This record gives sequence, structure tokens and C-alpha cells, in this order.
Amino acid sequence: MAMVKALVIISSDDDKALVGFMWATNALKHGWVEDVEVILFGPIERAVAEGDGRFLPWVEKLKESGKLPIACRRLAEMEGFEVSLKKYTRVEYVGKIIADYLEKGYVPMTF
Repeated sequence: MAMVKALVIISSDDDKALVGFMWATNALKHGWVEDVEVILFGPIERAVAEGDGRFLPWVEKLKESGKLPIACRRLAEMEGFEVSLKKYTRVEYVGKIIADYLEKGYVPMTF
């Protein structure tokens, strides 16, 4: 049976985001899926850029698992927090990145 690859897109800056971080971290830790990629896209970006203590430990756990989240550069540029966001994540234009992961068969999960 082929393993599934998951594309976890976290947008919310509330408890739903925590569920996404927890799932991605545990999926990597326990091998639930073949691969997990995490994209921050929306309000969660500002929360991480501002150092929100609810989310930074999860970003760190993902880094420790070898999966640095990718955050949307366009939103960070528009709202002026790109420099601080780069302390915690990779900052890229994610539209094409998302499309590429979907083309490679990653299953999108949004939180």
C-alpha cells in the first residue's frame, strides 16, 4: 500500500492552528504518513512573527523533525513583518509551492 504525503496548511491563529501543528508533529514523529510539509498562510504568520508563545514551541518541534515551516512572503511583505517571520520560518511565495505539492500527490489538510 502506498503511503500518503500530507500538506498541512495552517492559516488560523487560534486553537485550530494548534491542532494542525500537533498533527504534523505527531505524524512526523510516529511515521503516520510518508512525508509532511507545513505551510503557514494567513493570520498564523503574524502570530508567529510576533513571537506568540502558543505557536513557537510547535514551530521548534517541526524544525527538530527536519521540517521548517514555509510562510507566505507576499502577506508578510504587505503587512510588514517579513524580517521577524524569517527568524522562525522559511519565507517564500507559496502559491506555486502549494500547487507543486498538490501535483506531487500531497493531500491538503487545512487548519
